[in-house]
Amino acid sequence: MRAPARLPATVQVFERGWLSANNILLDDGEAATLIDSGYLSHADQTIALLRGALAGRPLARLINTHSHSDHIGGNAAVQDAFGCEITVPAGMFDAVRRWDEDALLLTVADQKGAPFRADHALAAGEFFIAGGLQWRALAAPGHDMDALVFHNPERRILISGDALWRDGFGILFADVLGTGDGVGEARRTLEAIARLAVDVVIPGHGAPFVEVDDALERAFGRLRAFEEDGARIARNAIRACITFTLLDRRSMGIGELAAHLAEVPLYREANARFLGLSAEALAEWLVKDLTRAGVARREGEELRAA
Repeated sequence: MRAPARLPATVQVFERGWLSANNILLDDGEAATLIDSGYLSHADQTIALLRGALAGRPLARLINTHSHSDHIGGNAAVQDAFGCEITVPAGMFDAVRRWDEDALLLTVADQKGAPFRADHALAAGEFFIAGGLQWRALAAPGHDMDALVFHNPERRILISGDALWRDGFGILFADVLGTGDGVGEARRTLEAIARLAVDVVIPGHGAPFVEVDDALERAFGRLRAFEEDGARIARNAIRACITFTLLDRRSMGIGELAAHLAEVPLYREANARFLGLSAEALAEWLVKDLTRAGVARREGEELRAA
């Protein structure tokens, strides 16, 4: 039985399902700060959740842990609805200002986002006050090389984004795309987290949890598996991102899938670097894998999200 994660009354977590990352509302009474905004297609739901929680009070700031579509996709809509300022990790500030869809992995992974105004850059080592608590931003490369996590040592809370989940961590895009050492950086990030005073983790996906040592052990185990077999990194990335696309579209033609895998840069690179399959063989494997896992079902020549 999992122990409950007790959080201060000023910290409220909107646990979201895929496609959106969790939203964390840090309440300072007169105003509030939001951590991450979810995916573009869920923006109306994000705004409704915030209006209900704020009850007419202002949202002063939105701060992002990193730049992936399921974390920044609602930024523009939230900024428009509440007039809040937006703070992004320093490493992604220029890409957001230029709205570089390649750097933000939107074009690379065939995902959607809406341009927004970034007002401030937050660097590793800097502090901010939100929810009556002081948070320190810490570098957390691996899943996203510019990612940050936010730590409050007083209450021993870590807002971990996609650097640490209860059962792993986010896709290591740098390894898949050949742009960096995601495995090595993720290992250093996990080692840094293990040295922190943490009793509760608020992850980017899934419920907050207190089994920090167990989560770290599973994450290190996944890294070892990736180190032993690089093809696992590619299969994990392809499986997760196609599942994301299916959940967004609800269905995809089986015949369309092979062409999609050949056209989208992420899948093309993952396959070329690690798997070496034809697009048709990759599609055949993927259909079998997703249906066996129960995340999709085949209906004639359609693959549908389960």
